[in-house]
Amino acid sequence: MSLAVLPLRPLSRLAAFVAILLSLAVLAPAGRAQTVSPYVQALAEAVADDPALAAFYRDRAYDALWTGSDDAARRGALLDTLSRAGDHGLPTGRYDAAGLRAGFAGATSEADRGRLEARASKAFLAYADDVQSGVIGAPERIDAAMAVVPPRRDRLAQITAFSRAEPARYLRALPPDTADYTGLMREKLALERVIGAGGWGPTVPGEKLEPGQGGAPVIALRNRLHRMGYLPATASAVYDGALQRAVQTLQQDHGLAPDGVAGPATLRAINVSAQQRLQSVIAGMERARWLNRPLGARHVLVNISDFTVRVMDGDRETFVTRVIVGETRRSHQTPEFSDMMTHMIVNPTWNVPRSIAVKEYLPMLQRNPNAASHLALYNARGQRISRGGVDFTAYNANTFPFALKEPPSDGNALGLVKFMFPNPYNVYLHDTPTKNLFARSQRTFSHGCVRVQQPFELAHVLLAPQSGNPEAAFNAALQTGRETTITLAQPVPVHLTYRTAWADSRGRIQYRADVYGRDAKLFDALARQGVALRAAQG
Repeated sequence: MSLAVLPLRPLSRLAAFVAILLSLAVLAPAGRAQTVSPYVQALAEAVADDPALAAFYRDRAYDALWTGSDDAARRGALLDTLSRAGDHGLPTGRYDAAGLRAGFAGATSEADRGRLEARASKAFLAYADDVQSGVIGAPERIDAAMAVVPPRRDRLAQITAFSRAEPARYLRALPPDTADYTGLMREKLALERVIGAGGWGPTVPGEKLEPGQGGAPVIALRNRLHRMGYLPATASAVYDGALQRAVQTLQQDHGLAPDGVAGPATLRAINVSAQQRLQSVIAGMERARWLNRPLGARHVLVNISDFTVRVMDGDRETFVTRVIVGETRRSHQTPEFSDMMTHMIVNPTWNVPRSIAVKEYLPMLQRNPNAASHLALYNARGQRISRGGVDFTAYNANTFPFALKEPPSDGNALGLVKFMFPNPYNVYLHDTPTKNLFARSQRTFSHGCVRVQQPFELAHVLLAPQSGNPEAAFNAALQTGRETTITLAQPVPVHLTYRTAWADSRGRIQYRADVYGRDAKLFDALARQGVALRAAQG
């Protein structure tokens, strides 16, 4: 991809260049004939299509940032940083560190220097934007459910701040300053060494291996776990205690029940290649850049791939529980976005979404008007009506004129509380009467909302800052049996994320399955931008 920003309309580059040259007359001392040096002319022309750079150089009277005699430290810091851009999983060709280095060494004219000055500034801004906010400008173009809005910085403010800073320190501070990002980068470099050494060896055959077994499959399991770093070198050919403990540790790192038995899910995780894991890590680093902004002193973090919700106070996890997310079919997948939780509704009414009403319940009512008796029928004026006078067979999905609602009850589809962060996707967190599904490892069963295993405890945590006795405050509303809204005195940011690779609080890398296939799409998009898998030698 070109380092330049999007091209202007025809003639606008020429018009901008002429305006820049005219502005030079203003900069000339009074009474002195205006002459434009080849350096300034070349630089002005090269940045004419970039409003931020045109303004930056105009404001500094086209004084060099990179190519002057006193700019050696800044040049060196930039070249060193760009040469290591691949460590961050960035498209190194976009910045062309080698080409810039050759240009600095071989510029033979003032015009060359002007063009090189512009190239260096464009490379700096491209790198700074990518490493701070992500390579992908609009994730929803990859998948509409990836509705994250990366935090783009102002380009003029960025290069102006850099021009006034110690260059190496400024460049080091650009990537996300989190333990998660640092851990992923460390894992990326380690995986590249693994790939360079040939990977983790043969995959493990079979469907299930258990303690006490022996034979070739157990030896394959032993060898692969050793190469993956889970097991010291051993000559044992038996599924012994050491091998069982290694399997348990791997299971914990992959969100599986740590029973020490290498069942189908565990063997699938073990047999994922180092290259596939590297793709997950690179996708995780990109997603971390999309959220490289203040997330809120207190915030709620849902990881769709991990099927968990956490309350974070600063960097400290103060609550975590399991969740159920949307089904894998595209129309029911839980989207990724951020919003503000403003209130919770205790004893909620379930207003059945129209898509569910006409696709799932209307066919039932056409077969049996008394089906789904827990749902009440309402007309367009909001009046509850009897089913007895309705011929449901007279309607289809487009003409069905009624709304279905489920009043508050223990069996309500939303359970006894829902947590609201109003958003265009009509997604929220809520209780559920279907508790047995929380025992599953992969919990993709909803229509898109997020069902919470411990909703009362979550409510207590969220109410604690505004109540001396949050349990009593919540229970008082609950015991009325009526729908009741409790407003959060301080709204809480909510971030619905999709992370298949991240560093946990201990620094260990966690991996999860790409249940919606979004990371595969993301890596393909990154690859089209020039991001490549690397294999480190030695």
